[in-house]
Amino acid sequence: MILHDMVDFEILRVIWWGLLGVLLIGFALTDGFDLGVGALLPFVAETDVERRVAINTVGPVWEGNQVWFILGGGAIFAAWPPLYAVSFSGFYLAMFLILAALILRPVGFKYRSKREDERWRAAWDWGLFIGGFVPALVFGVAVGNVLQGVPFRLTDDLMPIYEGSFFGLLNPFALLAGLVSLSMLVMHGAAWLVLKTEGIVASRARIFGGYAALATSATFALAGLWLAIGIDAYAFTEEVLKDGPSNPLLSEVTKGGSWLAAYSARPWIMIAPILGFAGAALAWLGFRSGREGWTMLASKLAITGIISTVGLTMFPFILPSSIDPRSSLTVWDSSSSHLTLFVMLVSAVIFVPLILAYTAWVYKVLWGKVTSEDVLEHSDSVY
Repeated sequence: MILHDMVDFEILRVIWWGLLGVLLIGFALTDGFDLGVGALLPFVAETDVERRVAINTVGPVWEGNQVWFILGGGAIFAAWPPLYAVSFSGFYLAMFLILAALILRPVGFKYRSKREDERWRAAWDWGLFIGGFVPALVFGVAVGNVLQGVPFRLTDDLMPIYEGSFFGLLNPFALLAGLVSLSMLVMHGAAWLVLKTEGIVASRARIFGGYAALATSATFALAGLWLAIGIDAYAFTEEVLKDGPSNPLLSEVTKGGSWLAAYSARPWIMIAPILGFAGAALAWLGFRSGREGWTMLASKLAITGIISTVGLTMFPFILPSSIDPRSSLTVWDSSSSHLTLFVMLVSAVIFVPLILAYTAWVYKVLWGKVTSEDVLEHSDSVY
């Protein structure tokens, strides 16, 4: 027996769909608070010392947190090649905008405190703000477009052709999804600042975090309502072969109905939006009561619930096509080969626990609050 035949192709596809979700959630839970702190920087810190306190809560860990971003992109490339081809080409300008904003972060961290000039530092502080605000917004805009369907089609030889434009991505529902993402990550960044700082920075973070938690609940609810009554869903018109070849054109897909039909077919997935709303509500209570650890945990629950809601609602669709539903990419027809998925799974089983262990060790070593005294005492060595 061939070794990879020990796990059915259908099961491997579902496993890698789930692992992709885990990687995206892992990125949001870790690098998400980095983005949130950047977006909050002009609002929670007024003096140079206060800004350095906020920056040094994420400065030592942001690079490690971005490992999840790289892993997610790598998983898409290796496990879901058609998804990589369509999304990274169709969303090219949006991806470029995200990368350009993210590039500002390492440069800002490294260079803002190299000179005493106030204008120099203020310029890099705005760079760090852009590096947090823009990706947090654009990631949500991308998800909003995925839920609506993306204007691409596949030729007979499976070559993807994207027929949309960058400004076409900035439609009202996508922008609302962007606000969900932005408010969610700002809430997460505020929870991190409350956990890692004290005094006026933590106090301001509690205020803005509370507003962000309320905004997360409100925008998430509005997006769900809009999705229920204003966005067409996608569905197979006939039984699909779940362990067949990766060729979307072999399946028949129709556009129409509501995405919320998934909750009638699989009622258990209601746990995801419930977790999203409950996490945001508990985070709001945590900000008001000053319970630092509880607030951070609640923020993580909210993020996990909101991202899971998207994946579970759309399953088995990964990237629907708005102009040719038959070209829509799904879990059952857009993966790499059986052998590739199996080899990747073995690698993931070995290396993901190592990454988790290393990450946990880093956070343990760097645990504790960042204070203004720390920044002033080590002015030449901290960010």
